[in-house]
Amino acid sequence: MTERPYPAPPALSDDERIARARAACERLAGRRTCRAFTDRPVPREVIEHAIAAAGTAPSGANHQPWHFAAVSSAEAKRAIRLAAEEEERAFYAERASEEWLAALAPLGTDHDKPFLEIAPWLIVCFAQRKGGIEEDGAASNYYVTESVGLACGLLLATLHEAGLATLTHTPSPMGFLREICGRPAHEKPLMIVVAGHPAPDATVPDHALRKKPLDTIASWL
Repeated sequence: MTERPYPAPPALSDDERIARARAACERLAGRRTCRAFTDRPVPREVIEHAIAAAGTAPSGANHQPWHFAAVSSAEAKRAIRLAAEEEERAFYAERASEEWLAALAPLGTDHDKPFLEIAPWLIVCFAQRKGGIEEDGAASNYYVTESVGLACGLLLATLHEAGLATLTHTPSPMGFLREICGRPAHEKPLMIVVAGHPAPDATVPDHALRKKPLDTIASWL
């Protein structure tokens, strides 16, 4: 096994580390899910860098079991919207429990998903159940959902850092995304990350602004 020295982090004082951590927290605290976008273009290079950042996430056995299909063509976005709305109509009318619908009610969501056509980019995130680092389609991958979740977090953080609005959309079931994006059977679509510029009339429900405080989400042992 060949090894290399661990890349040394920047030499910072404790005060500088605290300041950096606070600044990053404050920037990320401004991230909000957006459901109203404009069609204003976003350079492909921004999306490329965001996906490359996602690809630096830790993963089981370093197999990097993810694929990101970046969709910008009007035809593909239209196909995704039509298929997603069909599944969403069934979800809201038949599949979702009353408890689930009640939990969604404060967010004001429904089956209508115009943002899937309007936003300049849809990034469809796939989890590769097989393939390994060589993507041979046969080797087993490990901790797949956890690994792809970490990558999607970095993707969202980088898009936010680039000044873009985002939305995570998870129609269920999502098998249609595999067909539209031309991905193999061993890949499972996990989510669509919508990326672009917020519409001038975009709003955020008060419910979405409620975040659990630090003393609730953390314990110190």
